[in-house]
Amino acid sequence: MSGHDVPAEPDAGPHDAGQGEYPVEWEADVVLRDGSTTHVRPIRPSDAPALQRFHMGQSERSTYLRFFANIERLSDRDLARFTVVDHDERVALVAVKRVGEGSREDIIGVARFDKVTPHEAEVAFNIADAEQGRGLGSVLLEHLAVAARERGVRRFSAEVLPQNGKMLAVFQEAGYATSQHVDDGIVAVSVDLDPTERSRAVMADREHRAEARSMHGLLTARRVLLVGPGPTAEPGTASRLMAERVLANALTDPGDGTFDVVGVAPPAGFDDPSAEPAEPAERGAEPDSADSADDDGAAGSPAVRFFARLADVPGPVDLALLALPPHEAIAATAELERLGVRAVVVLSAGYAETGPEGVALRRELLRTAHAAGMRVVGPATYGLFTTHVEHRLNASLAEVLPPAGSIGIFCQSAPTAVTLLATALRRGIGVSSFVSAGHRADVSGNDLMQFWQDDPETSVVCLYLESIGNPRKFSRIARRLASVKPVVVVTAGRSGQVVPPGHAVRSTRAPRRTLDEMLRQSGVIHAENTHHLVDIAQLLAYQPLPSGRRIGLLTSSAALTALVAEAVGSAGLVVSDRSGFVAEDADDDEVEAAVAAIFAPDACDVVVAVHVPTVRPRGEAFSRAVARAAAASGRTTVASVLGMHGLAEELSAPDPTNPDGPPVHVPAYSTPEDAVAAVGAVVGYARWREADHGTVERPTGVDSDGARALVEGALVGDTVVDLDPQDVGRLLAAYGIELWPSRRVRTADEAVAAAHEIGWPVALKSTAESLRHRADLGGVRLDIGDEDELRDDVEQMRETLAAVLPGVLGPGAGTDGHGEQGGPAPFEVQRMSDAGVACVVRSTEDQLFGPVVSFGLAGDAVDLLGDVSYGVPPLTDVDVATMVRSIRAAPRLFGYMGAPVADTAALEDLIARVSLMADELPELRSVEIYPVVVAEHGAAVLGARVQVAGAQRADTLRRALPG
Repeated sequence: MSGHDVPAEPDAGPHDAGQGEYPVEWEADVVLRDGSTTHVRPIRPSDAPALQRFHMGQSERSTYLRFFANIERLSDRDLARFTVVDHDERVALVAVKRVGEGSREDIIGVARFDKVTPHEAEVAFNIADAEQGRGLGSVLLEHLAVAARERGVRRFSAEVLPQNGKMLAVFQEAGYATSQHVDDGIVAVSVDLDPTERSRAVMADREHRAEARSMHGLLTARRVLLVGPGPTAEPGTASRLMAERVLANALTDPGDGTFDVVGVAPPAGFDDPSAEPAEPAERGAEPDSADSADDDGAAGSPAVRFFARLADVPGPVDLALLALPPHEAIAATAELERLGVRAVVVLSAGYAETGPEGVALRRELLRTAHAAGMRVVGPATYGLFTTHVEHRLNASLAEVLPPAGSIGIFCQSAPTAVTLLATALRRGIGVSSFVSAGHRADVSGNDLMQFWQDDPETSVVCLYLESIGNPRKFSRIARRLASVKPVVVVTAGRSGQVVPPGHAVRSTRAPRRTLDEMLRQSGVIHAENTHHLVDIAQLLAYQPLPSGRRIGLLTSSAALTALVAEAVGSAGLVVSDRSGFVAEDADDDEVEAAVAAIFAPDACDVVVAVHVPTVRPRGEAFSRAVARAAAASGRTTVASVLGMHGLAEELSAPDPTNPDGPPVHVPAYSTPEDAVAAVGAVVGYARWREADHGTVERPTGVDSDGARALVEGALVGDTVVDLDPQDVGRLLAAYGIELWPSRRVRTADEAVAAAHEIGWPVALKSTAESLRHRADLGGVRLDIGDEDELRDDVEQMRETLAAVLPGVLGPGAGTDGHGEQGGPAPFEVQRMSDAGVACVVRSTEDQLFGPVVSFGLAGDAVDLLGDVSYGVPPLTDVDVATMVRSIRAAPRLFGYMGAPVADTAALEDLIARVSLMADELPELRSVEIYPVVVAEHGAAVLGARVQVAGAQRADTLRRALPG
């Protein structure tokens, strides 16, 4: 059966959850289609009363579609059957919301499955009538599918009435491989739970729409509530100062909305400090024009109103700002539900940065807000503002805002916000919207990127990231956003591995270059620092993208031209042969002629104009001529003119294509080097936009189910387990990777027998960890063609082992060819591969980044010099090709010094298969394929090791908020 299902009570704790151990890891807060939030968790026996309320609240039609009969009440037996589950053979998840000011939870949706075979389960859904259309069904299907895969289920089946179109659509639109047929008037549906490219795309699209809608509600708020610490707060405390700052900003300019204030005293002389509570307006209705016409609230209720208690605020309210200590903030958040608040901005600190008790407070804040449908910005946030037409709002601590513009800015800590906004204000560059996430408990840069992708007011996205909580999700969102709008990122310490106090971030052991590679794959511009970020942003916001990398230089001296040309070359750009200079004593005609020459058709792709007079006062002729030419030609232009920084009237000119529109600005830079660095970054981004990024193609001959069964059979909880060589071979074979056979032997006789079995010539290798692959230390003998040579090599290697690592041969081992039979075999025999280039491919499951695939040539020098490329799956065919070609030793694969050209297509196919394996199996803690010998034809995998342990990946195939 399939359709809708059941509601819930206060937290009863995990220990009352029926027969099986309560899987707390399945709990999650999620964003729904309308931008609100809800909590999803496993059902508990204590949910029985809530389930009954849910059932009785359903219409007869909904009950009939779910149970194929009209059932007015659930029997006690049914309630027990539905709420007491083992979380293994029988699983049920509920979506819940808080009701009233108490802690009662009501169920608004239920999803369950019951296994009918070890790998198939019958599934059913039930969504509250009042909650239809919010995307609950698709969210519950995602979460139930993840739980099912963890329990070994690979297929859902369901029986659905034909008239239950909504439930059929949930299955059909999920993107999984689905089949259905009609039998006796019932639609039998079968859903294959293996993720597909379409199911991943569907989830990403739903995630994008829901999170963008959530941020839209945040940044278009019209009715704002400020809650301060009250009159008892000591003067000068952080909470009081924050509340007073926000209030002062609202009184100066409330924007296009209204502010209700609780717990902050009105300033002396305020006309109406005890405004009568207004009648509650319908949610979503626009305020009367009189409400926001003037700061003093003339002709209607004032733009800023004061209330004695939170209970007196009439609502509805779109956005709440809290300047309260943690316990009071949590209590206030619970009260905000009745007002229909969409988001809470927590200005005060005092949460996770204070220790374990603060972490618990952070979790309670999130749970309280999400259960009431609210997002959380903060804690310790600087606030947010938007300059959107008809949605102007300053809900921040900034007293003076930058002008309106097209740059969206996200940052985390308040001090960083102060720096960024002061820089933007000083340069005069325009900002569309700004959000400081503080300790980033909930709203993050990912959410803002989702919103800015569709925001017509934003053309450039800037993010200052002190930490990245979910790099895989960041990469996925940034790559999609960067394909349509530039994304400029500064990471703390360049590595992005800084964990500031109060931030909940997983630890990482990934190399520092991993973040750079992830950003490069995503098309993100990685700025060096805040100054560099703003340099790049002002170019992107006020000039078109460059059409190429030829740079035309126009300076005020020959020496300057030479110096700037050096900077251009260092940035990987090319100096146009049309470059030149115009002397500082040149007249206006000479200036115009020089400018016309550098802006001539096909003279260059970008113009860098530099004017630094030495003895004469700086005139305006050079700047104005450059501005007019830039506006007329549409060519990317930057300038470094003495005394100018950011936007200057002197470097602006009317746009000939839109005379009534805004002028064209040529951004000014403090130094020519700054200008060139910005141009270099933007040229790189423009080339990325134009390039083919390839596709994530699934290689042929892959048995994902077989591989997963093998890995799950080897797991021992969270213990790291080394797969034995046979299982390693079977695992690789499931992904179409052939591991060349080898035999471990103890004696020369066994070695000769193995060579006859696998074929001559052979290689003899030591199995000792410190001598593996070490021909220079006597641990490898190659190209052995007959028995006598093999016997000699066995004896010589035995002597080497006895001298270097005497314990390897076991106690009592001598030199007569007969070692101790009980210990591990000290030798390995393997058939020789064709000559080629030895390479190594690895994958590591990192707690923060997830799977990280690396590639390099084999050898100590490569390891010592760090000549390794990295990629974060899923990898496209272009990503894989770039990994192979980006290492410094790559020429050895392409005929270096007359050597044969290696079969890089076979190598790339191998890396793609390892990438897919690492992406699909989060239990793979490490994979090392070494050596891989890439010959003229084919790539031979001669050795491999695999370690497995319980999955720990943060970014799964379900939508979930941090918490």
